[in-house]
Amino acid sequence: MEKIKVLSVNISEKKGTIKIPVNEISMTNIGVEGDAHSGKWHRQVSMLAQESIEKFSKQSDRKINFGEFAENITTQGIELHTCNIFDRFKIGEVLLELTQIGKECHGTNCAIYKEVGNCVMPKEGIFCRALKNGVIKAEDEIIYIPKVYKIAIITLSDRASKGEYADKSGPKIQNLISNFFTEKKQLVEFDYSLIPDDAELLSAKINELISKKVDVIFTTGGTGIGSRDFTIDVVKPFIEKEIPGIMDFIRFKYGSENPNALISNAVAGVKGKTMIFTLPGSVKAINEYIFEITKVLNHLFLMLNDIDSH
Repeated sequence: MEKIKVLSVNISEKKGTIKIPVNEISMTNIGVEGDAHSGKWHRQVSMLAQESIEKFSKQSDRKINFGEFAENITTQGIELHTCNIFDRFKIGEVLLELTQIGKECHGTNCAIYKEVGNCVMPKEGIFCRALKNGVIKAEDEIIYIPKVYKIAIITLSDRASKGEYADKSGPKIQNLISNFFTEKKQLVEFDYSLIPDDAELLSAKINELISKKVDVIFTTGGTGIGSRDFTIDVVKPFIEKEIPGIMDFIRFKYGSENPNALISNAVAGVKGKTMIFTLPGSVKAINEYIFEITKVLNHLFLMLNDIDSH
């Protein structure tokens, strides 16, 4: 496998101009020191692969120098635009997190666009924010760290936990969520628990998962109004910010066809950087809920990590 490395590091003092190669760059908590694009936002550092530059060079029949696409870091050995949001790059002591792939092209403000009439950065350039500071220079090795989403599923059922019947709802959630991440070519790992209808056990499990900083917790079961339906009572105190619109919409959409769906007390919310969704226990309801939740899941991840995708 080809080594992933830095070919050049580049700086510009003004936006809309090409960047000039330098011996090294110093990464701070707001980006590259002395660079026009550093700041308290999610696009602190720009990166572009030599592989993308070479394709553009052939198309335009023109040699492209390092920094001409206004990239801070020119790389070799990985097609950066095929990576995913939240993937990370370790370069020496520096740790960068991918926050955006491509950008809107402002042709009149782009030096190379004015000359050639096209630009590769809007399609294949990536943008990162700095998580750890340090110095980067040409020939430094890049360690690529793909994001692995951690999804926890908790099924609450006295009978299933005793082995009286197989749990179908928990595995169904895992199957649907696995398909969602596979389609997006993103990595995912699951933490599955089957526990009896016990409020203390549920509370302890949620505490444990939040301490592990899982990305999402799905519970299934206990969202009704029966004497053993306590899931919402346990989960709500954990939630710091509720997201009522998701569950309200699901209840309204499917409740118009089946009024019994309106009885569900399912809630969604956030604790720290962990999202929590409480789902009903039926497989049919899980299909409906996951179908709607996955429509906004990526946007929720961006919002939760302070990335403005508008």
